[in-house]
Amino acid sequence: MAVFDHTSFLKTLSTEPGVYRMYDDEHQVIYVGKAKNLKKRVSSYFRSNIPDSKTRVLVSNIRHIEVTLTNTETEALLLENNLIKKYQPRYNILLRDDKSYPYIFLSGHKHPRLAFHRGARKNKGEYFGPFPSSAAVSESLRLMQKIFPVRQCEDAYYRARSRPCLQHQLKRCSAPCVGKVSDDEYQEQVDMVRQFLNGKSQQVIATLVTRMENASMALNFELAAKYRDQIALLRQMQEQQSVAGNFAEMDVIGFKQQNGICAIHMLMIREHKILGTKTYFPKVPKDSPTDEILTSFIGQYYLSGGTNSRIAKEVVLPFSLLEQDELAHALSEIAQRKVQLRAQVRSERAQYLALANKNAANSIAVKQSAQDSINKRYALLKEALQLSDIQRMECFDISHTMGENTVASCVVFDAQGPNNKEYRRYNVTGITPGDDYAAMDFALYKRYSKLQDEAKVPDVIFIDGGKGQLGRAEAFFADWPLDKLPLLVGVAKGTSRKPGLETLLIDGGRRTVNLDSDSPALHLIQHIRDESHRFAIAGHRNKRQKQRNQSVLEEIEGVGHKRRQALLKYLGGMQGVKSANIHQLKQVPGISPKTAEKIFNHLHDKA
Repeated sequence: MAVFDHTSFLKTLSTEPGVYRMYDDEHQVIYVGKAKNLKKRVSSYFRSNIPDSKTRVLVSNIRHIEVTLTNTETEALLLENNLIKKYQPRYNILLRDDKSYPYIFLSGHKHPRLAFHRGARKNKGEYFGPFPSSAAVSESLRLMQKIFPVRQCEDAYYRARSRPCLQHQLKRCSAPCVGKVSDDEYQEQVDMVRQFLNGKSQQVIATLVTRMENASMALNFELAAKYRDQIALLRQMQEQQSVAGNFAEMDVIGFKQQNGICAIHMLMIREHKILGTKTYFPKVPKDSPTDEILTSFIGQYYLSGGTNSRIAKEVVLPFSLLEQDELAHALSEIAQRKVQLRAQVRSERAQYLALANKNAANSIAVKQSAQDSINKRYALLKEALQLSDIQRMECFDISHTMGENTVASCVVFDAQGPNNKEYRRYNVTGITPGDDYAAMDFALYKRYSKLQDEAKVPDVIFIDGGKGQLGRAEAFFADWPLDKLPLLVGVAKGTSRKPGLETLLIDGGRRTVNLDSDSPALHLIQHIRDESHRFAIAGHRNKRQKQRNQSVLEEIEGVGHKRRQALLKYLGGMQGVKSANIHQLKQVPGISPKTAEKIFNHLHDKA
């Protein structure tokens, strides 16, 4: 095994700011870091007296280092965050749920729509947030619907309206879809929504007060009353959400590390209101220093949203950081305003920090309790199945309606419980409709036929079914090429099919295991079985719904959404398409002679 020649590498390494990537002997990125001075930082890894074991293990695995120079340390921070998200290196601190932050979306339509949004921000419009939870977004949307009559309906519903809907009757939408409000009046409400979401509620109230007085002076008392009600609702909302504090915008970070679990609790304050709280459990390599954990968390948390709106003006830290000033400068540059990082706080800030730390400690206690329960279930299941260890379990289920739209599911449980990222669905094709045995063969072949990594081979595979399904699984594994062979267990329901009466079938049904209905081991089996059932049904319903929503024209190869629209528009609807001959179909813009022939044959069932 080649040893990394760090002496030669360091001789030519630049002293400029930048990002370094460390690779192992399989050329996998194992660590990504940033530095104000690359040579000084990378040299520190190769000292003779490295204090912590994590760094020593990391250095022993380095076989190659690549660097990317940047103009400033801020650019290095941004690049580091992007590379960590891309490579997920095993020695980095990883904030794993960075894509789950919910936002409020104000669309860029002629009549903009307010909506809940989670995921990639591809649609044209403005995104406000992120919020700490989906419940916080839903509550904000509910309150704004009472104050600002801006539509929240889906675009398809909006376009299809010929008369106002119930929301207009409830005075929660001004019905721009049918012209019940002028474009200018609607835009005024949208502008106030934008101001409100930007934290300028006092300016919104001042604007409404001015408009109320002008309407009253003009003797338009109905409009004045409308503005009065809006003002009252806004002030009521402020009273409900206000906290007895002096800080308009601040994030407070609580921290607790215990028994191998790290919890970081974020308390968010905006406009003197507690916007919400959320606890994060970053993936932390063993023996990672607390300074490195918190520094990595702050970088990934504030940069992963893709917008500077999430960076608070002031961030209260549970302890001082080695790079605190540099990090504050980088965040200020990204936010384009001054951002302060404070530690060793007093008075009101200290009270908030104590509360955040308390929540972080409580979150660890809850998580530890849940993990202890999982460990107990695994221990009892190992005893029941007579196995020395269980690190990975998988379960299969089949779902269909009268043989149509058959979907097979595979769910994965590891030592921590459900591993959602490993879940898979398979659209079953090429079998006789309703043949569950053939569907099981299909799923097993898709799942395991190309598997080479023994670490991915489960210790136990549960088959939701009786001897028939279990027999097909055993036949598949009869010629299994790898050394590790999973234990196959059929989960047969009792005659009444009630939970708690399941029988476990092993060795093709020649050996049976019956567990007590209150056994934690049986509860674990029921959990994985129910999860596979849920996942299969969800996939089947999605497939069935997609088929219902899909036009018969889009089933034809070469005909997508645009060509379908062209056909319907040019030929006057579906009846016109069905009655058209090949020559008429060829006249449609974008339809070639070959495609016209395919369409005609498909609609007239000709081979």
